Amino acid sequence: MRPGTPGFSGARLREAREARGLSVVSLADIAGVSSQAIYQYEKKGGTSPGPEVLSKIAAGTNLPESFFLQSERSQPETTVFYRSLSSATKAARRRANSRLRWVQDLVAYVEEYVALPELNVPTFELPDDPRLISDTDVEHVADELRRYWRLGEGPIANMVLLLENQGIVVARGPLGAEALDGVSTHDGERPFIFIGTDKGTPVRWRFDAAHELGHVLRHHKIAQEHFQHPELHKRIEQQAHRFASSFLLPLAPFGEDLFAANLDVLRSLKPKWKTSIAMMIMQAKYGGYISDDMQRKLWITMSRRKWRTNEPLDDTMEPEIPRLLRRSIELILDEGAQTAADIVNRLRLSHADVESLSGLPEGYLSNHSRVSLIGSKESNVVSISDRRRDG
Repeated sequence: MRPGTPGFSGARLREAREARGLSVVSLADIAGVSSQAIYQYEKKGGTSPGPEVLSKIAAGTNLPESFFLQSERSQPETTVFYRSLSSATKAARRRANSRLRWVQDLVAYVEEYVALPELNVPTFELPDDPRLISDTDVEHVADELRRYWRLGEGPIANMVLLLENQGIVVARGPLGAEALDGVSTHDGERPFIFIGTDKGTPVRWRFDAAHELGHVLRHHKIAQEHFQHPELHKRIEQQAHRFASSFLLPLAPFGEDLFAANLDVLRSLKPKWKTSIAMMIMQAKYGGYISDDMQRKLWITMSRRKWRTNEPLDDTMEPEIPRLLRRSIELILDEGAQTAADIVNRLRLSHADVESLSGLPEGYLSNHSRVSLIGSKESNVVSISDRRRDG
């Protein structure tokens, strides 16, 4: 009988496989074992792979062997929101969930050395049941949040930076599925948002961030099983959409800008409000600024100009890039609190994973000069707000 690996975690193997979007069959081929063997490795209380097989699994998933020797996660499962849930496969959702968990791991590590912004998100008194929340209620929440954050009625300069400044962690990157626009969760202490970049445009990603904020504000207490009910899930998504539209494009100031209902005017407003022309059309109709007939004509003209798939200015507007985690890692390294090797070894992820999740340039950690650990972590806790840098 081949020797196993002491301390091996089947749950961690499943997590790694799902994070990489691998099927049991695919991983079995990589490891040179049967599919049944992989099932046994992942089974709680099952067998564990020998050193040679573990080495192949680690190489095939691009993760260090130490990743698979961690204990199972003990924290309770929290509700996770997947935008475009109805069209996304289970494998895609599991991959996204794993990436989100790794962001949470990264934050837990970073907070040992860096004081991240405190959470500054108010509580709104609304029914827990989404079916009892009206569109008017959602718009009121958007207006009240703007007032609470002192944003005024004008455009939001940078949606991602706004969220980070309020203590919400934002990450972005490919999720391996075009059917997923974003995913978010709340661990009871801090919200986490992951924006998928497999498709989309800067204004679309900006809307995704606002959409996930809508979930963070109102839906994080809803049990995951409720999303198996199509009508309830549809209502929850509609509320997040309505919140995002109202938050990014408040009706009164937008209506003042809309001096004529035609595509050229909407195109001219796009750089100011940083929203899609399609969203402006829907918001104009919702606010009563245009009729059903005018909306239909605008959609027809959009199609004639081929703007339904590629809007003008999409290729000239810059995406909003998260900075909080990147600056935190840079700060940890700059202060000598940890080396690049320390960071990777502690997180038990690949260099590429840490760089991608934190928004660091590719190769940053692997190329970073090694420095010695200076002092204890208690003496190296630094506020990220004290070291703001442009980037």
